[in-house]
Amino acid sequence: MGMNIACLDLEGVLVPEIWIAFAEASGIPELKRTTRDEPDYDKLMKWRIGVLKEHGLGLKEIQDTIAKIDPLPGAKEFLDELRNTTQTIIISDTFEQFAKPLMVKLGMPTLFCNTLEVAENGEIIGHKMRCEKSKLTTVKALQSCGFDTIAAGDSFNDLAMIQASKAGFLFRTTDAIKKDYPELPAYETYDELLAAFKAAL
Repeated sequence: MGMNIACLDLEGVLVPEIWIAFAEASGIPELKRTTRDEPDYDKLMKWRIGVLKEHGLGLKEIQDTIAKIDPLPGAKEFLDELRNTTQTIIISDTFEQFAKPLMVKLGMPTLFCNTLEVAENGEIIGHKMRCEKSKLTTVKALQSCGFDTIAAGDSFNDLAMIQASKAGFLFRTTDAIKKDYPELPAYETYDELLAAFKAAL
């Protein structure tokens, strides 16, 4: 019997989609494009960085917006309870420079994510991915150290991590993903998700 570790996606599961919130706050609607519109994350990020440059927006402006974003209602209570029950890691494709203020509001859980390359003047000049297929790679690495992973996420990029785990759940996902993956339990409320995690331990 391995030790259990819960692996959670961040955006859409615990906090709102950061780029969508920033698009709304900055009044730049084209920044609402997500991996649902452009599945190639690398391409999407290069494009986003270009849009920011065009508008003269740097890291500070994005961090000012993120400072106003709160976790989804009930997310912190859910996370607190899950962390009281089992070790928990958040695995996200976001960047540490974006996520930090949100981690404070969530009680500083462990976060594995990527990092931005930022110039001295605050301009975002590039992005550095921690590893290929970061969610799946991380789950497999945890398993190789003797952990049983239990995972939850809401999007395409969470599927591999969910499928590779001892148990995995979809949370507030799309009807299309539910239809394509009927074998994966799908939940809408934190109470249901917490009960599913506890049952899988």
